[in-house]
Amino acid sequence: MAATPCENCSGQYHSTHVHQPLEISFMLLLIMLGKVFLDLFMLQMKQKKVKVSFMGYFCISLALLDFTLLLTISFIFCFEDFALWGVRFTQYHVCLFTQIISLTYSIVHYPVYLVAGLDYYMTIAQTSQFPKRGHRLVYVLLVVVIWITAFFWILEVPAVYEELEIQNRFSPYQCPLYASLQSYSVSCAVVLLVGTALLACWKEVLSMLLSVRVISFSSQPVLMFSYVSNNSSTSFKRQLLTRLLICFLGTWAPFVLLQVIILFLGAQIPAYMEMNVPWLYFINSFLIAVAYWCRCQDVELTEEMWSTDPFVSWKFCFMPFNNENTEPADKLGTVIVIC
Repeated sequence: MAATPCENCSGQYHSTHVHQPLEISFMLLLIMLGKVFLDLFMLQMKQKKVKVSFMGYFCISLALLDFTLLLTISFIFCFEDFALWGVRFTQYHVCLFTQIISLTYSIVHYPVYLVAGLDYYMTIAQTSQFPKRGHRLVYVLLVVVIWITAFFWILEVPAVYEELEIQNRFSPYQCPLYASLQSYSVSCAVVLLVGTALLACWKEVLSMLLSVRVISFSSQPVLMFSYVSNNSSTSFKRQLLTRLLICFLGTWAPFVLLQVIILFLGAQIPAYMEMNVPWLYFINSFLIAVAYWCRCQDVELTEEMWSTDPFVSWKFCFMPFNNENTEPADKLGTVIVIC
């Protein structure tokens, strides 16, 4: 799978790989350019003051890796055929590198979401944490370990190596890429869980949405929900689930709809495109909502807690509830405001 040294290059290698149509490389170049701009846009759009998390560091690492692949593809596309450090690079390697990245991206979904979920479950209810420098070091090490393990796993599996060699040898004018089964299963799980939660709380969600009004607060437009449940038997967790759904779908409803369409059509998206920063932030918000749901009794109303998610404000989910950490003025209120 490594690049071919110059002294081992034969005439057959030239005729098979060097003369690939440039349209393949150019298309990959355009796709990666768009993806890098999308990654940077999402990283710039997020809230500036966000609590340090594993997912935040992984999103940065993904953007850096995408940018590195873009530079590599651009360099090979411009020079087409060159030698570097005794290794000859051609248009063939544009496809090869993209295939390796696709395979690597396709197997990191489960470990990344598992680590991120455990991170939020353990830290989302904490008010006193060990020093931020220690947090950052642990997160950086975890990110590095996941990427290195994934790359070595892909490069060392004989079946993967043989498949790439066969495809690139007998399909020189194509660049077959790979979709991620892990991403597909995670998408199915998220859509199923969100749909189940909506079915369980659809009356409360509809009533709250019908009661919403736009008002001005401190010269800023805010949403006010004047709905209060008339059913005293409605549990705290059920009311919390309703608010979590409103907050989550209020930001990510188009993304949930997109997942439904993709699953319904059975579209196969290459893994190097499917693993992107917007998708990671979408899963990040979902994991935070699950962590709030599981640890709702332990969550304390502190300002630091509201800066957990870069895109979704979860303050609305807890503020008016009768919590021992809630101020008396909040306990008596029946109006919920999202600022």
